[in-house]
This record gives sequence, C-alpha cells and structure tokens, in this order.
Amino acid sequence: MAVTIKSAKEIELMREAGRLLEIVHDEMGRMIRPGISTMDINEYGDRLIRKLGCTPNFLDYGGFPASICVSVNEEVVHGIPRKDRILKEGDIVSLDAGLIYKGYHSDAARTHAVGKIDPRIQNLMDVTKRSFFEGIRMAKAGNHLFDISAAIDDYVSRFGYGIVRDLVGHGIGTSLHEDPQIPNFREKRKGMKLIPGMTLAIEPMINMGTWKVDWLEDEWTVVTRDRKPSAHYENTILITDGEPEILTLHT
Repeated sequence: MAVTIKSAKEIELMREAGRLLEIVHDEMGRMIRPGISTMDINEYGDRLIRKLGCTPNFLDYGGFPASICVSVNEEVVHGIPRKDRILKEGDIVSLDAGLIYKGYHSDAARTHAVGKIDPRIQNLMDVTKRSFFEGIRMAKAGNHLFDISAAIDDYVSRFGYGIVRDLVGHGIGTSLHEDPQIPNFREKRKGMKLIPGMTLAIEPMINMGTWKVDWLEDEWTVVTRDRKPSAHYENTILITDGEPEILTLHT
C-alpha cells in the first residue's frame, strides 16, 4: 500500500488548502435556509472556491457533474445539485466539498439543518459529528489505522445507528483519494501503523436506520436502503508527533 508521507513544505500547502476549504464551508453553511435549491449551493460554492484562487476538485472527478456534493435527507453522499431540488423546513443537507491549492487537495463535509428539524434527526447529526472527534482521538503516531475505525464504531453503535460500510475515508494529498482506505466500522485487523506526515480524510457517514445503501440511476447519488435520514461529517487531518491536527477546522 503506497501511503505518502508529506514533507514540511507539503504540509504547509495542505494547511492552506484546508484553511481555504473551511472558509468555503462556513460561507455555504450561512446560506442554508428553506427555499434555496441544491444548485444554488453548488454555484455559490464553486464561485467561492475560484475566488480564493483554487480549483474545485470534485468537478469532473470520475465524471461528477458539479463542484459540491449536495445530499438531502436520505441521500448519504454524492448528491447531484439540481435547480428543481428545493430545500424545505425540516430537511437536512450534507455538503461535501474539496479544493486544490497549488496542487494539493483538501476535503471536508458538513451536515446542516434546514430551519427547525426533528430532535431525533438533530441527534443523528450530533452523534455523527461527535464520532469524528472520537475517532481522531486515536489518530496518533504509533497507533494503528483501524484504531480510528474502532473508536468511531464503538461510539456510534451505542446509539443503534447504521454505519455505512460501502464508503470509507481515505488518504489525501496531491490526489483527492490516496491510500489508505479508512473504514468507519471496527475491523478485525489492526491496519498500518500511523506515522507523522500522513494526511487523512476521516468521514463518518451514519444512517438513522440500516447501514445498507443503494445507488440511484444517476450512478452517483447514494441513498439509505430504508430511506431514513443520513448524516456526514468529514475533515482532512494531519498525523503529527503529538495530537492530530485538523486542517479543515480551526474555529
């Protein structure tokens, strides 16, 4: 498995890629409200990325037709933005976005409430976000990769939610998806030992019901098989000699 260890110069470039992506997410988050379309979000996010002097890394990646993945309610990931998909009160919407800064990628996702939502769905969102932080407690040099996976699983499973198994986190650097793959569920193996200089995209995808998912006819949009809501939370992180550094979250 070819896992890249970043040099000090590369880490600085990835820090900046992460800082800029955080700005994009913060701005997109502020526009979430009933009445806007998922295409409105995509177009705004695309403009923000380009205004910052970067390139959206999702656009045309494997043929994906947009710069921002906008996934609503039972859509887990890879929702294709549409002008006729209008957000309404009580929806949740997951925004997955990434950019390229001077040849280096960043990747992050956030799930937002649209107006007032069901408290049970808010809890799903809260648990999903918290599971990321539970996972990265184990993201320390000398630990093993699947220690992160186990920590996420141990936290989420106590709530009875489904942890998506068909999609996982990944390494990141000069490519959007690098080795290693990072499951959000417990593995029997330990996985590779974590080394300073690794950059990883940790992204729990958690469903209200079953962990099982389907792909829609567009061959991109992933939905929960039981059509219950799903939440997504992701950051790009750096393995250091001490605590992990979150490159896409500073505030």
